Amino acid sequence: MKDKAQLAVFASGTGSNYDAIDRAIKQGELDAEVAILVCDRPGAQVIEKAEQNKVATFVFNPKDYQTKTDFEAEIAKQLREVKVDWIVLAGYMRLVGPTLLSAYQGKMINIHPSLLPAFPGLDAIGQALQAGVKVSGVTIHYVDQGMDTGKIIAQQPVKIEEDMTREGLQCKLQEVEHMLYPKTIQQLIKEGE
Repeated sequence: MKDKAQLAVFASGTGSNYDAIDRAIKQGELDAEVAILVCDRPGAQVIEKAEQNKVATFVFNPKDYQTKTDFEAEIAKQLREVKVDWIVLAGYMRLVGPTLLSAYQGKMINIHPSLLPAFPGLDAIGQALQAGVKVSGVTIHYVDQGMDTGKIIAQQPVKIEEDMTREGLQCKLQEVEHMLYPKTIQQLIKEGE
């Protein structure tokens, strides 16, 4: 029997996708373990959630390092120590550099609140509302050196109702994210066995 896939969840905020992954694991829908949480914002809510689950954390302030290469080298060291199989970006608000990309090529995924290639980058929800599109959605993709440019793994559309607020659309998108992300991670783990 193969050990469960070891995940590193990278997050910068409240950790709603971290929660969804954790819930899927506890419910037996995701055959994996969160080996470590990596967070670039000391004080972010997601840290407390990981600590409550007795998940190892690596919390850092990028300003404490001279270069991105320096902090990514430290992250890579932490990931090797806990034998991470997959990196799962879950609201990690910075571009990943070559140090981590080369070490985890094809084993790093991200979730984004739009139907890529539409509305990449920051504030995809605001971009969609501003553009007046009728459909947005959620994309899960491999991470490459660009911003939300990696090969698409899964997408699910979300209809934008008339008079929908930013908060309303965000809630609808998060419902989809919280179902689609664990399901897609499980699919990738099964394909990799």
